[in-house]
Amino acid sequence: MPRLSLTVTDAVAAMPFALRLGGSPALRLGSQSPSWLRFGGRDGARKALFCSTEDTRRCGSDDDAEAEEGDLQPGDNVQITGPVGKEMLMPKDPNATIIMLATGTGIAPFRSFLWKMFFEKHDEYKFKGLGWLFLGVPTSSSLLYKEEFRKMKERAPENFRVDYAISREQTNAAGERMYIQTRMAEYKEELWELLKKDNTYVYMCGLKGMENGIDDIMVSLAEKDGIDWFDYKKQLKRGDQWNVEVY
Repeated sequence: MPRLSLTVTDAVAAMPFALRLGGSPALRLGSQSPSWLRFGGRDGARKALFCSTEDTRRCGSDDDAEAEEGDLQPGDNVQITGPVGKEMLMPKDPNATIIMLATGTGIAPFRSFLWKMFFEKHDEYKFKGLGWLFLGVPTSSSLLYKEEFRKMKERAPENFRVDYAISREQTNAAGERMYIQTRMAEYKEELWELLKKDNTYVYMCGLKGMENGIDDIMVSLAEKDGIDWFDYKKQLKRGDQWNVEVY
């Protein structure tokens, strides 16, 4: 059987989506961010192997016959549907502060956010606010799109900040592993001041546990201002300022 790969545009690769082959669901990706897809399967089975061009270890090898063999032919139609839901919709305000919290492949929706802010040209939208990304991964080799983020920082140094939390390689001053909430704790007073503004929007995508860690940071800060953090977070949610998509 011939090998076949389908290249997906950056705009599609940055979105969570479901892949459908032959009209039936094949795989739900959640917040994966593949750069391309390799199709195959034995005995007529439809399968897909999802790969990131920045981490070839995820992509299998030429010896992976089950992933490589398939009945798809060049020109066959593949239907991609999505994204779905309303949690990861950017605010329309071009002056907003957008705080993005991601672990691993949870970076997917924020890559599309950041492209709109700093790479794409829109007549009706020119970002003048602050985009602040916190990205947590286990190792440096797991960092996706680092070069893109470097270019964004060069283009808009006053409008983009990025902080990495590499849990197996970094520690804080107390010697604790550097998880995303650990990195955020280094900026906790600044973050709390931003959260008190009505044009700050928080988006979280990735591992479920990080939200509890962020709650731990904010409880005492809010208390100093006579605010119950959990009540305040409910208020942020009602105003679409606290958006969570975790797994």
